[in-house]
Amino acid sequence: MSLVGGALADAAHEHDVPYRDLISLVETQATLALASSGPLPEPQRRRVSRRVKSFPVTPRVSLSPDERAQRWLLTVSASDRSGLLYDVARVLARYQVNLQLAKVSTLGERVEDTFLVDGAALQQSKAQLRIESELLDAVASPAN
Repeated sequence: MSLVGGALADAAHEHDVPYRDLISLVETQATLALASSGPLPEPQRRRVSRRVKSFPVTPRVSLSPDERAQRWLLTVSASDRSGLLYDVARVLARYQVNLQLAKVSTLGERVEDTFLVDGAALQQSKAQLRIESELLDAVASPAN
């Protein structure tokens, strides 16, 4: 059984729900969420862990072009938290930046993510600066 399947089985047992019914519920809810044309719901915000408070990571965002400036390498370093990738994705979607490849790494409480992206907005210097600035604001940990 996969890790996800095991988690579903545990949840089904904990709530006294048949496993197949729980799978059906998850599939139905996922299908409805994907079919919805509205924005996705905000992720739940959790309290910042003690480790993040004790060892804060200065958020960094870097956007650099490839040799032909058709694709861009986006690197993000920040403290790990719930909803971080969602916040990055929202900024990229707002500027219609396409994600080609992602390498997501979490080292303890530190996130080191690298994305290969492209899009028309990246061809304009002012838009690049706005994207970097909004990404930096998005990855900054909430002060809880």
